[in-house]
Amino acid sequence: MSEYIEKFIEYIRFQRNYSNNTEINYLIDLEEFNNYLNEHKIKFKDISYREISFYTKYLKEERKLEPSSINRHLSALRSFYNYLLNQEVINSNPFKLISGPKKTVNLPNYMKYSEFETMIETCDKTPLGIRNIAILELLLATGARIGELIEIKLNDINFNEREIKVLGKGNKERICYFNEHALVSLKKYIEESRPKLLKNKTSDYLFINHVGNHLTDRGVRTIIDAIIKKSSLNAKITPHTFRHTFATMLLNAGCDLKSVQELLGHVNLSTTSIYAHVTNDRIRDIYLHTHPRSKKWVLIILSFTEYITVSIPW
Repeated sequence: MSEYIEKFIEYIRFQRNYSNNTEINYLIDLEEFNNYLNEHKIKFKDISYREISFYTKYLKEERKLEPSSINRHLSALRSFYNYLLNQEVINSNPFKLISGPKKTVNLPNYMKYSEFETMIETCDKTPLGIRNIAILELLLATGARIGELIEIKLNDINFNEREIKVLGKGNKERICYFNEHALVSLKKYIEESRPKLLKNKTSDYLFINHVGNHLTDRGVRTIIDAIIKKSSLNAKITPHTFRHTFATMLLNAGCDLKSVQELLGHVNLSTTSIYAHVTNDRIRDIYLHTHPRSKKWVLIILSFTEYITVSIPW
């Protein structure tokens, strides 16, 4: 099975143009499945619905995986066996009609603007602090994924148009826009902080670490965790929280879902719809100003001969 896994990974890399993260995850999932088959002395060509059920149970009860992770495993295996079918290695795909456990759909977390301001104020004026402010401002201004952020190069930025070219999932390019705050922070970082961090090194990448090397996904997560800890914010904020906050702010301001989809780089509108919740304050405000029974009429007596009737929110 190992040789087919290698060929499949090459196939999704060069012909299907899958992202690097998807490629890595598929490889990990397929190798784990291969180990499971070897341990239980099952041939990969002879897999049946019964074995798949046992494997799903193994992922849930022994590996303690969440439904989303189990579904990712099954998706990788479904694609792999479909590849084997097309290569005429097998006669049918045993995973074709297999459905994974239902996921509990939780509304993604978003932060309040005051929390974002606290994070900005927590950053100091050192070269690393200036860089961190630029990272925070750009995450909130663009809604970019962390993987997209760390891959931005200097020549991807158009300061005149306030545009950044990013490489999204499936290696698809799109344009992100940024605001005045991000513009100021970026210029300060590039002109003042970045040269000091490079330390005579050269790099095409926008964001670099304390020794002048390309900043990694893990590095950004560590930076945000440290800022949260230092600021004493009692909130769970991750790089993806900025992306969700970006979408929430746009929707609350009246931006249509289709435009948010384009800005986030989602292929399907259904993916964007999970961001289409609004804050409780906005829901309450809409209700109080639109529902005909949400106002209470009050008679105010001005004198024995004069009175007015006014409406106030309930």
